[in-house]
Amino acid sequence: MPIYEYLCRNCGERVEVLVRSGSGAPTCPQCGSPLLEKLLSVPNVISRWGQPSGGGTCCGREERCATPPCSTGETCRRDR
Repeated sequence: MPIYEYLCRNCGERVEVLVRSGSGAPTCPQCGSPLLEKLLSVPNVISRWGQPSGGGTCCGREERCATPPCSTGETCRRDR
């Protein structure tokens, strides 16, 4: 069962949802809204030495950006 990251269009929260096959459209666990936009997430790949391959953000960093550039279709603005 995959875990997808969504942006809630109602409350603005970024949430991760475990999606079961045949379970229907997910809702926001914070506010219950069905207005979720699926975000493109970076997979967490473990190297052969048991270490993560990179960060969990669009730019490969561990901490999230202050603004959600991926959800707005823009490129990462962290280093501008």
